[in-house]
Amino acid sequence: MDSSQFRDAAKGAVDEIANYYDTLEERPVLPSVAPGYLRPLLPDSTPEEGESWDKIQADIDRVIMPGLTHWQSPKFMAFFPCNSSFPAMLGDMYSGAFNAAAFNWICSPAVTELETVMMDWVAKLIALPKEFLSDGEGGGIIQGTASEVVVTAVVAARERLVRRKLADMPESEERMDKAADIRGRLVALGSEQAHSSTQKAAMIAGTRYRSVPAPKETNFSVTAAALRKTIEECREKGLEPYYFTITIGSTGTCAIDDLQGIAALAKEYPDLWIHVDAAYAGSALVCPEYQHLCPPIAAFDSFNFNLHKWLLVNFDCSAFFIKRRKDLMDTYSITPSYLRNPHSDQGMVTDYRDWQIPLGRRFRSLKVWFVLRSYGVNGLRALIRKHIDLGEYMHDLLKSRPDIFTVVTEPAFGLVTFQINPSPPSSAPTTTEDEAHPRHEACLNGLTSSDTQKANQTTKQVYEKMNAKGEFFLTSTVAGGRYVIRVVSATLLSEEKYINGVFDALVRVATREGEDEEEKEERGDSSTR
Repeated sequence: MDSSQFRDAAKGAVDEIANYYDTLEERPVLPSVAPGYLRPLLPDSTPEEGESWDKIQADIDRVIMPGLTHWQSPKFMAFFPCNSSFPAMLGDMYSGAFNAAAFNWICSPAVTELETVMMDWVAKLIALPKEFLSDGEGGGIIQGTASEVVVTAVVAARERLVRRKLADMPESEERMDKAADIRGRLVALGSEQAHSSTQKAAMIAGTRYRSVPAPKETNFSVTAAALRKTIEECREKGLEPYYFTITIGSTGTCAIDDLQGIAALAKEYPDLWIHVDAAYAGSALVCPEYQHLCPPIAAFDSFNFNLHKWLLVNFDCSAFFIKRRKDLMDTYSITPSYLRNPHSDQGMVTDYRDWQIPLGRRFRSLKVWFVLRSYGVNGLRALIRKHIDLGEYMHDLLKSRPDIFTVVTEPAFGLVTFQINPSPPSSAPTTTEDEAHPRHEACLNGLTSSDTQKANQTTKQVYEKMNAKGEFFLTSTVAGGRYVIRVVSATLLSEEKYINGVFDALVRVATREGEDEEEKEERGDSSTR
């Protein structure tokens, strides 16, 4: 493909992409294919001769489209969003064209320097404490995902503790053996509501993992008292906690851990690396009404959120901020002769390879630059506030039908979780809507385990039926022993009409309205026998 052919192919691809976005609302959000659908559609091996672009492009519709889950659809209300935007796509296009490995400054100075500036822009945009800006001891770096960031932080935390404990020992086999003994006693901590990436990172780092309780009584948040108790319990067993993930917006319910209390506690445990995971909810910090959460972050070692979730920068783009960049560099900086250059040797430049696990890296700051300039602060704030309002709207709809739904967690960052109330026995007395509300709210406040089990079973059945229909895509979680449905509507195309649509669909499935005779037969209703 020469440059002329590329122009034609690229124009056709752009037209197809634009048409895809124009028709997202009409497409089923979930694919209807079965596992293994794709292999029979493709040859067994690479073609002997190169094929024309027209033939290749045609296979996007034939092979790929049938197997796509449409994350940008307004009917996608599962997990958290993974938003895209046209300015970010253009950034990816330029990044692909320049195609630099960019492991150190000399590889392409613009790649390094734009990233440094953009991470400062982002830090200021979300009101991070000044300790995380590059003009001091800190700074930011773009990584692939929040999970990758957690691994990077966990390994750096492990090695920082080892360095501190063995600071007076010269390099020797004895020092290596002592370091191994220390690592064998280390334990990483995370909320029981935190993302599983902390446990996975501890496993990769070769250390233990313990979860810190975050029960319903504290709104599924870790308190300073709970963290202290877990730390001391570990120490009583001869273990040394070295890392803790504190959460702003937990995966299940968007809970926020006790930032102020744990910030005060951090002074008592200076060797405990505290990392703030705000993968989704961190984007809301662009709004001043959420920036009261930021001051305590100055007490912690690192902070992360994903611009590719809620801030319109295409996947992958995870912003990782560190208070003392030396903590990363002391762990990850190894300089063989082929990576040496006078700029790096004299300490005049940033080499991001020394801040991370991989060597090479892409020009991801381009898409950050394009998005921030295209939308501006006000545009990004308007987007976040719109989605938060949609969460409140969904919450109000659920509360309007207390005979069917029980809200488990109040709306947070656009996310709401709820259960489906089990149908009362046919012999139960009829209640008014006002009477039904407290009865079902009591399900969350200590009714029997049998009641909880029935609510869990009913909720799971409705959840599975909703996704089987394929009209909307939702996800579930377990919070405080309760199986709940999560709804978060936060794509560029999200609107109230889609919230109304998912609510109406939930009502129909929960009440079995419109269920045809075949469905009743499958369920085994005696009325159809």
